[in-house]
Amino acid sequence: MSEKFVDAEVWPEGSLEVLSQFEVDQLQSSGSGGLYPLLRRCMLAVLSADSVSDDARELLKTYEDFEVGFIRQDRGLKLTLKNAPPEAFVDGKMIRGTRELLSAVLRDIVFTRNEIVDSGRFDLTTSDGITNAVFHIVRNAGLLTIPASVNLVVCWGGHAISRDEYDYSKEVGYELGLRGLNVCTGCGPGAMKGPMKGATIGHAKQRIRAGRYVGITEPGIIAAESPNPIVNSLVIMPDMEKRLEGFVRLGHGIIVFPGGVGTAEEILYLLGVLLHPDNKGQPLPMIMTGPASAEPYFREIDEFVAATLGSDAQSRYKIIIDNPAEVAKQMNTGLDDVLAFRNKHGDAYYFNWRLMIDEDFQRPFVATHANMRDLDIGEDLASHELAANLRRAFSGIVSGNVREDTAAIIERDGPFEIRGSQRIMDLLDKLLTGFVAQHRMKISRDDYDPCYVIK
Repeated sequence: MSEKFVDAEVWPEGSLEVLSQFEVDQLQSSGSGGLYPLLRRCMLAVLSADSVSDDARELLKTYEDFEVGFIRQDRGLKLTLKNAPPEAFVDGKMIRGTRELLSAVLRDIVFTRNEIVDSGRFDLTTSDGITNAVFHIVRNAGLLTIPASVNLVVCWGGHAISRDEYDYSKEVGYELGLRGLNVCTGCGPGAMKGPMKGATIGHAKQRIRAGRYVGITEPGIIAAESPNPIVNSLVIMPDMEKRLEGFVRLGHGIIVFPGGVGTAEEILYLLGVLLHPDNKGQPLPMIMTGPASAEPYFREIDEFVAATLGSDAQSRYKIIIDNPAEVAKQMNTGLDDVLAFRNKHGDAYYFNWRLMIDEDFQRPFVATHANMRDLDIGEDLASHELAANLRRAFSGIVSGNVREDTAAIIERDGPFEIRGSQRIMDLLDKLLTGFVAQHRMKISRDDYDPCYVIK
């Protein structure tokens, strides 16, 4: 053991303590079809939970000698870690919550490959097949609790936020916890950690010992947004689109904190889904909130939504500034509407099957120069179709900001080009320029160099 790196042997805890020889071979193989690179990436992210950087390449370079291995014993499977981040250990012993999250990594990587991708049971080219796959992944992760209650609030927001905004997200989480509500986030730092941290105090005061702090991530961003240690239920979805679908089918309400382009992607995803004609009348309360200092961010988002998607989209959310208690009260009221709607229609509390999610929001979008350039962002699209393509544009920018493979492509071939109607491009340029000026793109450096150009 050195001051900078740790070698350790760890028993998995919480799930998948036993693997078949075939599964172990998959996880150890770096060749074609092997899962070792994915396993190593996700485990390194979990072990780096207290990292203050969102530069995936920096993390992977710092721990380029990190290795994962397996030892078979009568008691089950033991992990071997070489050159691991020291922050995952206390007095030489791994933090228990970190061990649970490592087990979740094992569980989801093995299950997704063998039961979702390779089994032939799921048609991932159809909308129903994708939703069915999302259901089975979250069920396997133990996220569908029975008996269920309508009390899971999804909290979105940026990892690159100010201390003032982070503290505010904790205050909102505290008010949610006092009302017995549970929290689901993208599981990273910033606005994904704050609500969970606040909720733990609210739950403690109410003597709620089974509080749920659900984290949903995906391999492309996990190295830049390492799961925070408060998460007690982690699931790693195969891609961003299934991650977003997991949020809206598991959650009963959405709170959006300040963020940047990733948060804008989430907002456009949700609004695009809710604007689909088949979802008219279905309640899914959405509140955007932050301290007074965040008001310009939400004003810019609101103006952009009004100018691109229209008043119907604006009607699907509320904006509450600098009032954590009111946010929690309004969310509680909205959850009453969700409960009444699901009772009326005989819907499950634990998974929203009724929500219509168009294939445009489900098909994985790979950020390449060609795909970004070919996005249709025109005036003649229906509002939910325009939202889908704007969401893809934001997704590509997120990828360029946080994924090391996308960043390498941009370094080699230049920034992505985003094209569309002049009016929408002007609106998009204004919005993104505001994000840059407010330092909302990355936390690892102030001199942000855009990975895109607006044409």
